[in-house]
Amino acid sequence: MSSTATRPETTAEPPPEEFRGRSGIAGLLDLPGQAVRAVVRSTTTTPGKLSLIAVALVLLSLVAGLVGVLSVKDKDNTINGLIDHREPLAAAAQQVFRSLSDADATAASAFLSVGTEPPALRKRYEQDIAEAGSALARAASDTTDVGNAAHQVDILNQKVPVYTGIVETARANNRQGFPSGASYLREASQLMRSTILPAADALYNEHTKKLTDEQDSSSDVPWVAVALVLVLLAALVVTQIYLTRRTNRVLNIGLLVATGCVVLSLLWGAVALVVQGSLVATGRTDGTSQVDILVRARIYALQARADETLTLVARGDGGAYEQQFIKLAEKLVGADGKGGLLGEARGLASGTTGEQKIEVAEQAAREWSLAHLQVRRLDDGGQYQEAVDFATSVSPNSAAAAFARLDTNLQAAIDVCRQEFLDSTRSGDNALTALAAGVGVLAVLAAGGSTVGVRERLREYR
Repeated sequence: MSSTATRPETTAEPPPEEFRGRSGIAGLLDLPGQAVRAVVRSTTTTPGKLSLIAVALVLLSLVAGLVGVLSVKDKDNTINGLIDHREPLAAAAQQVFRSLSDADATAASAFLSVGTEPPALRKRYEQDIAEAGSALARAASDTTDVGNAAHQVDILNQKVPVYTGIVETARANNRQGFPSGASYLREASQLMRSTILPAADALYNEHTKKLTDEQDSSSDVPWVAVALVLVLLAALVVTQIYLTRRTNRVLNIGLLVATGCVVLSLLWGAVALVVQGSLVATGRTDGTSQVDILVRARIYALQARADETLTLVARGDGGAYEQQFIKLAEKLVGADGKGGLLGEARGLASGTTGEQKIEVAEQAAREWSLAHLQVRRLDDGGQYQEAVDFATSVSPNSAAAAFARLDTNLQAAIDVCRQEFLDSTRSGDNALTALAAGVGVLAVLAAGGSTVGVRERLREYR
């Protein structure tokens, strides 16, 4: 008798619904999609919606805070760059322009002495050239993104040694009493005015433009940060309205705290940025803009002084220099002696500490114009040596003394305006003190308040 053994039938468990109809590998590969669908399904329920709202508010709070902190830091860095880097470079470029102009005027004055030139004038000329070289090195230290500044630096580096070489040739001829010395001096002055000073002027303009551009940048409104904060504020308000309608509860402490933090951040930032922008603008109008005008006035004065002395050096052949002197004097103080660049600077400086310095400079300019007329009367009247003495002597009424008073007060006014720029810009930087840290802390508190506020409502569904 034989019997056949039968095995008990086994039934495999059916796969989970989400894997049904798929192989094991296909099901695993579809896990991300299943997770997304699960999240989407959860948003159809009130707890799911609240969880999504909480996550969105937290992320928006943190992103808005991060962008706000970075924006404030960027402004702070820009302002510090203005004070520590950009303005000193513009001042160095201005010093290049001023020193080279003074060197030209001093060389011309020294030539009025036959034989050995006065040691004081020789020392001043050498000091001007040395200061120009030092200032040029500073101004050339950063020409990145500063227009055509690098090209102007190359011109100055090439041409200034040529100028000094021609001046030395002129001095050597003048010491020996050769008339060709005057020709060499005029050649050197022509090189200075046609090539070197225009390059120095362009270098100064490039650095000044970069300075004003960065001043404008430091006062720009951080619109991205502002937009994010406003969106966050609107999201918090909408969330509170939504919760009030769903739960019939008017107050949500967590969301109110978050809203208060956002409002405080917005108000603090707005006030700080308005104050900072106003102070930086004051530093520009009462500082940078006035410095620019006074620097140009000083350069015109130095060039006019060179023209005054070159007219005498030319000995009857200096009509062109005299005409140039008249044009520069008119640019300096106007046809009536009360306008020009000095009149414009005085108007801008009204009520500031620099106004008195500019007024004294204007008076000195008028006295210099009168002294120049006396120089011309003596020279045109055949009293050449008397004209030279009156143009170069240190007596209080001489042309040289009046020019010295003008130059000294212009420098003092420039120093006052530079200090005004520094004081106002530093005050603008101080207005941002602790703002970056405050924005960051308030953003974290807003994120925490949003989490707590929504969580309280979620608990009601458990």
